[in-house]
Amino acid sequence: MGIYLKVAFRNLLQARRRSLLLGLALGAVSMLLVFLLAISQGMTNSLLETTTTLASGHVNVHGFFKPSMNSGAWPIIEDAEKLRPIVEESLPDIETVVSRGHGWGKIVSDTGTIVTSVTGIVPEEEGRLRSRLSLAPRSAYVDGGGDEIVGDLSRVGERGTIYLFASQARRLKVDVGDTVILSAETSGGAVNSVDLTVVGIGRDLGMFTNFISFTHKDTIHEVYQHKHEASGSLMVYLEDIDRAQAARKELAEALEAKGLTVLENLEQPFYMRMEALSNERWAGQRYDVNTWEGEGAHGKWVITGFDGISFFLVSILVLIIVVGVMNTMWMSVRERTPEIGTLRAIGMKRSRVLVLFLTEALVLGLIASSVGAGVGALIAWGIDAAQLPLPSDAAKTVLMSDTLRLSVRPEQIVRAVLTFTFVSGAASLYPASRAARMRPVTAIHHVG
Repeated sequence: MGIYLKVAFRNLLQARRRSLLLGLALGAVSMLLVFLLAISQGMTNSLLETTTTLASGHVNVHGFFKPSMNSGAWPIIEDAEKLRPIVEESLPDIETVVSRGHGWGKIVSDTGTIVTSVTGIVPEEEGRLRSRLSLAPRSAYVDGGGDEIVGDLSRVGERGTIYLFASQARRLKVDVGDTVILSAETSGGAVNSVDLTVVGIGRDLGMFTNFISFTHKDTIHEVYQHKHEASGSLMVYLEDIDRAQAARKELAEALEAKGLTVLENLEQPFYMRMEALSNERWAGQRYDVNTWEGEGAHGKWVITGFDGISFFLVSILVLIIVVGVMNTMWMSVRERTPEIGTLRAIGMKRSRVLVLFLTEALVLGLIASSVGAGVGALIAWGIDAAQLPLPSDAAKTVLMSDTLRLSVRPEQIVRAVLTFTFVSGAASLYPASRAARMRPVTAIHHVG
């Protein structure tokens, strides 16, 4: 094998201009693939972090309650204090369980109104949430506000307060310390309202923060006239998130074993189920057990779409590379036809001639793609470290972050290198096989 490698390096150096051009093309496509994979992985990481702090645990138990068969479904667990021990006992690897209340209503300021989801939290349970939230500079929600950061994250979830995000504060035209009114309709048809003080305005973290805000869980009870022991969902955090799907099945089976009614798993956000359930004819309490992937399903659609566009783009470039490799190999075969004839005449087998040309293509592919993938990884790491702010709300929504986040994993680099090394070898297979089938006499007397 050492001889094949020496010959391959010699031939690549002899045709250095052609090898350099093809190598640059291979390296550029490898670099692009690693960069696109880094963006996709960054989006996935942002989706995971944002979903599992703002809207979901690793596994969730959502409650749906219908007072009568003809009434709408409400996101309520009537007695979360009795349900919680069942959840904790059914899974041996629980890290923590968080209880949250859910509501949907109007937030009204002196100058604007928005309709949004309001999440009621118990501050003592929300260490994970507090670590993820960050306050936005005033310029993010006040024209000419500057880089000053005001607000107090330690007060998030206090009674009588609300925590908004920058996109919501811009529409309401409010600042920290202002008072807003939360108005919502109860299951009985009454409209209740409560005054809340804005204690913090957070950085936008993608599409979730367009329609979520945080207040104390007792505020949800007060506005919707819920009992104190009621909740909206129990969010379960596991020691190993990769066990989420298995844990979901175990938890659903445990609830059913206790005689509780568990809905069919559809892996979609709980609020998307409410309308469909409202049209069904049943009454009482039912439960939906899903994972963080279900709650973040809309984000996964974005990632899937981006991956599809990336695949299409890279596929076109791969076709161009295949044509380039084949043309290069044809030129190499043509120039070296007398050499091939001489090698065949002194006893080299056809299979060895084939391996000779394949080795040349594989060496070129391996070197070029390795360099390109390495450069792509360095660029991605540099951009991620720079924490570049995203310029528009649309970009923040799609990328699920307020900064451009990229994440490079070793397997992504290995995948890019192996992919384009294989492409180079596969593209050279036909020219190499034609070279191997040449008759020695014909090849020796060939004139380029």
